[in-house]
Amino acid sequence: MPSRLIRRVIVIAGLLGFILILGTSGFQLIEGYSWFDGFYMTLTTITTVGYQEVRPLSHAGRIFNSFLILFGVTAMFLAVGAMTQTIIELELQDGYGKRRKRRMIENLHDHFIVCGFGRVGRNACDEFERAKASFLVIDRNEERVAKAVNTGKLAIVADATQDDSLRQAGVLRAKGLIAALPSDAENLFIILSAKALNPKLTVVTRVSEEEAGEKLRRAGADTVLTPYTMAGRQLADALLRPHVVEFLDFARSNIGSEITMEEVCVSSNGESSRRTLGELLKLRRSGAIVLAIRKQGGETIFNPSSEVEISAGDFLIVMGERSSLQELEQILTG
Repeated sequence: MPSRLIRRVIVIAGLLGFILILGTSGFQLIEGYSWFDGFYMTLTTITTVGYQEVRPLSHAGRIFNSFLILFGVTAMFLAVGAMTQTIIELELQDGYGKRRKRRMIENLHDHFIVCGFGRVGRNACDEFERAKASFLVIDRNEERVAKAVNTGKLAIVADATQDDSLRQAGVLRAKGLIAALPSDAENLFIILSAKALNPKLTVVTRVSEEEAGEKLRRAGADTVLTPYTMAGRQLADALLRPHVVEFLDFARSNIGSEITMEEVCVSSNGESSRRTLGELLKLRRSGAIVLAIRKQGGETIFNPSSEVEISAGDFLIVMGERSSLQELEQILTG
């Protein structure tokens, strides 16, 4: 519920509480009613129920009750009107919110779909947000979807294993999909459905059992990660090669908000077509570091020399300031 509506409910409750306390105290002090009788008399008065008085009122009591009727009944009508308005606004907001979310999803292109908002899905979404990439979350758990929406993410309640849910998420226009459900069988269903709907879709997934990894690859997964295997290797590396692990962690997360690592594809329309890396560095005149080149044929050249020729279809793994990488991408992609 928006904070404005919450404040309205608090004001209404506070006003009614003040009237009840005021009326109860007045009847107790002027007429000598008990606290319960004073509360009962105040409640029947401001709700216009019209029951008879607990005891006949004195002249001073009638004067007090007259003012209580004027202010109390007015406050009650205001409270009822405000609550009615709040309910109508919530209903309209819910309908408008659904239409707005549907329009936002329809406008998504080359986006990523995250199936499952568990621990893996949440961390993937955080990385997409840091990269300012468009993405959509699908989860059948309403609480998880509400948590995603409350943090500003675009999310829907749906079963990602169903074709209709993937179509609703714009899988035909999507660039990639993450299958991050806890069950390998469910991830398998997602991959089969997604690849059948969009064969060009890049699909990555996680597996709980190593034996299921090959099945997921045969189903169409482009990348299969085994969290337990990766964690075991990292734990061993932390003991065997601690400085290497420290550098990799530094390169991935602690460099700073303006420095990052990216991969850039060389386009045939770019200025770099058939240039050497040294010529590109002179042309670019910025501080990006080329860590490796992934050739179109599958060969990876680490720490490439300035004589390496760059051609269309190659991928450059680069690190540097975002502005420098954007300039480099403009040159490479034209």
